[in-house]
Amino acid sequence: MPRTSHLLSASTALILAGSALQADTSYPLEIENCGQVVTFDQAPERAVALGQNSAEIMLLLGLQDRMAATAFWPNAVLPELEAANDEVEVLTVEFPTLESVLSKQPDFVAAMLTTLLGPDSKVAKQSDFEDLGIPSYLSPSACATTMDAGDSYGSRDALWSMDLLYKEIEDLSLIFDVADRGQALIEDFKAREAALRARFADTEDKTFLFWFSSPSPSDDAYLGGGNGPSGYIAHLLGGSNAIKTEADWPSLGWEGIMAANPTVFVATQVDRNRWDLDTAENKIEFLTSDPTVSQMEAVRNGRIVVMSGAAMNPSIRTLYGAEQIAEQLETLDLQ
Repeated sequence: MPRTSHLLSASTALILAGSALQADTSYPLEIENCGQVVTFDQAPERAVALGQNSAEIMLLLGLQDRMAATAFWPNAVLPELEAANDEVEVLTVEFPTLESVLSKQPDFVAAMLTTLLGPDSKVAKQSDFEDLGIPSYLSPSACATTMDAGDSYGSRDALWSMDLLYKEIEDLSLIFDVADRGQALIEDFKAREAALRARFADTEDKTFLFWFSSPSPSDDAYLGGGNGPSGYIAHLLGGSNAIKTEADWPSLGWEGIMAANPTVFVATQVDRNRWDLDTAENKIEFLTSDPTVSQMEAVRNGRIVVMSGAAMNPSIRTLYGAEQIAEQLETLDLQ
């Protein structure tokens, strides 16, 4: 069993407390993933996590000593995981090259998005690693999307749910032979999810618009689609997504955004430092100073909240993002 990390979160305490509750994994282990069966002869020792969610799940499971590298971080790691994350090399906060991944001699590669491990991936296909004898795993949340022409991230015909994330945590904990930690982490998230749902069960319906980023104020904005994690957050908080598209990541001009007329505008903080409008501060400055956009009802009434951009990806951070918004909603006039 890998050594556990000295994390400060309550979820980690639950993981450690439940360390003797689940049976050990029997190898060879077969995991059904995205319509195919992946076989593991033993627990990975040199895993590469492609995407913040894959990395943070492993870190929450105390697996940093089994991780060779990570890549693709739209936001900084959770504060309670900083010490564990410092033990793992970050290849890049953007898309890595296949060569850089293979240079770490991985015995397992896990990815959170099809753009990181899919048919049209910027990094590699699962078959590329299969040909090299390296097991790979793609997040069930990514597998659940329908890929359309010209849409790299896919669409959903049903609302994303945490059940897909729980499946991912369960699978990874089995692969690494830490099923006890996986079940404890799932129970912690389920309790937090239920608490939020109960807290907003009787609230009046409201709409949220989630702005991830834009190359510039004159460009279309990248938003959270209706059935993606953003829609899940809105639903969890007693509302709905003002953007109704099935695409996970639609882009929309400001005329369309103003027509959506959300009750609450969510300006996300993205830490990757690619565009000026990645930061929540710059988003809010634009929203409140632009002569036209500033006339939106949500902006005029100060109904702008800030959330981590990572929460808009289907990930553990989605629940953290919902909790982040929940605290701010109590300070707003939503009448």
